[in-house]
Amino acid sequence: MPAIITDRFRIHNSEQFSEAFSEASGNTFYLGIGRPQAFATSTRGDARTNNEGTDLSPITPADNVNSQHFPFDDMLAAKKITSTDVTFAVPRRNWTTGTTYDIYRHDYGEYQTGNTTVQTANGGASTLHDASFYVLTTARNVYKCLDNDGNTASTVEPTGTDVTIISTADGYKWKYMYTLSASQQANFLSTDFMAVETNSTVSSAAVDGAINVCKIKTAGSGGTDGTHTGIAIRGDGSSGTVSVTVTSGAVTAVTVTNAGTGYTFGTISNAQIVSAGATGLTGAEIDVIIEPKGGHGFNAVEELGGFYVMMNTSLEGTESSNTSDFTTANDFRKISLLRDPNSGGSAATSTTLRATKAINLSGVTGTFTVDEEINQASTGAVGKVVEWDSVNSILYYIQTRHVNEGIDSNGNLTAFSGQNVVTGQSSSANGTPTTTTSTINSQVFASGYSSAEIDADSGDILYIENRAPITRASDQTENIKLVIEF
Repeated sequence: MPAIITDRFRIHNSEQFSEAFSEASGNTFYLGIGRPQAFATSTRGDARTNNEGTDLSPITPADNVNSQHFPFDDMLAAKKITSTDVTFAVPRRNWTTGTTYDIYRHDYGEYQTGNTTVQTANGGASTLHDASFYVLTTARNVYKCLDNDGNTASTVEPTGTDVTIISTADGYKWKYMYTLSASQQANFLSTDFMAVETNSTVSSAAVDGAINVCKIKTAGSGGTDGTHTGIAIRGDGSSGTVSVTVTSGAVTAVTVTNAGTGYTFGTISNAQIVSAGATGLTGAEIDVIIEPKGGHGFNAVEELGGFYVMMNTSLEGTESSNTSDFTTANDFRKISLLRDPNSGGSAATSTTLRATKAINLSGVTGTFTVDEEINQASTGAVGKVVEWDSVNSILYYIQTRHVNEGIDSNGNLTAFSGQNVVTGQSSSANGTPTTTTSTINSQVFASGYSSAEIDADSGDILYIENRAPITRASDQTENIKLVIEF
């Protein structure tokens, strides 16, 4: 049977997701970074190898059970996302002179009266939120287009924050919605998306069921010229009136003289125009444009299609000088969004979490290099170097389920253990894990070993993104914006 999921369902989902960051008993979310080793294409498809594309062209992650495990294998660190790091968002549409913008209409996608043609926007969109009906100006104000002067190009940038409809010299009519704050511009404005919020002043001035725009659908012919006033907007509202101008027998303009209230539908018939003085007029049709619930500007998130949620996270150097959770010694190629992971067997709460394993070595000769294979001959353990802290003699590493990164040639993943020498394979480095109790990243551990601060395979992986390598530095900040569409 024909059916749809409405945009309100999408809005509902975005609201529920956004609320999960701030609810008293809500979820805990972390942004994870990982994959220090290069992507590599393989012709094998077993558990030990994987077709991952290349650094220049990584493949799209698969949505399967593996996606709940793989990101933990090579994760480097994770940072908690707070409620202040989250906002509703909409696609960014900059005002540009010479562009013909779509108008707000309540009936995109509906069949037009009298024929089988679907009502579409000027740009061809058949849904409101696919239409280019709002703009972001150079003053970082957001306006909704109510009238585009008969599908002509916009040449005058709208300005001002008046709560009434703004008319510009190019014949356009705009509704001011809100202004991006300095904080929103810094944290939630990207090339493709921008924050959306409801301006309280605009919202309180909105009138539910008012009619501010009527459009000529069919001009008709044969009517008496002149401006004919006092024509009521019929429907389920009250007090709405328009005046109609007839020139050379056809309707050339419709002006709302009283917006009225309470309309969820409205009509103006040819007979009404005739009764107002346009004697002889036939075939004229007027479209009454119904405003969103509450009126224009009452709820900007719903009106502009805020079924996107943007998360903004900044990674500043090592993030924590005491624990060095975020290494700057290696790059990363993978971003993930984690929900409710554990740390040490309990729900994670720390602002940052180290995701690598670590070994405190003694008697080291040579230098371990990033991304090289490490081995422990006595146990058969295999790993991949993430960072070598030569000052504190701490070797940070990962173990994946791929050959030379975590498992041996027989397909076994074995943990490094005991006071058994660890050897680098691309250098002459080796060292012995200490047997004394030591501290790595604020964790006390014995026998010279430290597990990750984030428990592997805990919680849920909601998002995975493979990308070209991003090199980190101690004096560098990476700003990562994730946009989730519902």
